[in-house]
Amino acid sequence: MAKRLLVDGFNLAYRCFFAIPELARADGFPTNALHGWVKSLWRLTDQEKPDGALVFFDLGGAMDRLALLPEYKAQREEMPEALSKQIPVIKELTRAMGLGGIEQDGVESDDLLASHAWALAGKGDQVLVVSSDKDFAQIVGERIRILLPPPSANPKLGWRLMDEAGVMEKFGVPPSKIADYLALVGDSSDNIPGLAGVGPKTAAKWLAEFGSLEGVIAAAERVAPERFRAVVASSAELLRRNLKVTTLNLSLPPLPEAHPQPRPAELYGILERMEMRSALAEARQRYGQPELF
Repeated sequence: MAKRLLVDGFNLAYRCFFAIPELARADGFPTNALHGWVKSLWRLTDQEKPDGALVFFDLGGAMDRLALLPEYKAQREEMPEALSKQIPVIKELTRAMGLGGIEQDGVESDDLLASHAWALAGKGDQVLVVSSDKDFAQIVGERIRILLPPPSANPKLGWRLMDEAGVMEKFGVPPSKIADYLALVGDSSDNIPGLAGVGPKTAAKWLAEFGSLEGVIAAAERVAPERFRAVVASSAELLRRNLKVTTLNLSLPPLPEAHPQPRPAELYGILERMEMRSALAEARQRYGQPELF
């Protein structure tokens, strides 16, 4: 049984960008996210000691979800220019570190990662998903857990594991009901509208009582508080549409069997080019002595 680390690339990249004060090369090219990127990945691999790790990136174009909900994620601000400049280098670093950098045009990285996690777990591997995205809570199970980043308000807590009990504690529903839960409450980060006035506690209560989103719709005349009965009945198609959007696709074609390896010389060259001297010194130590990596 192998232990796999699957990283939500843009989720971590944004965190690295905002967590570290401005840093730049001598010519002004920003490097703050790059410093955070290599340090975070090294810290995670040191902490978890996985048998393999892969990073997943978005290429844009969530075609299936956009067809259902054209305004999906439309409210999101453009990526900060300073981070946008660093993304190509982050991908270079990722591949040179032997962490793949999986991406597919027209398919969201969340689906790619979740589908791969599901396939690995089906083979008996233990999987850790590195992300703060609540959507991944729906795939948590005996062999899949989420590795949450340290909270901004209390970074000393460090990276924390979320298992099935943790999902239940946080959301009030088990992993199998997360997509139904998000369909009811909505998801402002993805611009998915829920039912007006229905919050986490109400959604969790309904799902516990009626079993699923379809169960809630079927019981529209019995839901409490009473003021929601007509709303649920008239919003059945919106809720079903929401569920299709909030449900991760776990049936994508399997990824090709690949075991990417670090390319130390390439990595040293990138770090030298970006004037990341302390990271370069650490890389030479790590990849010059593979047993430390």
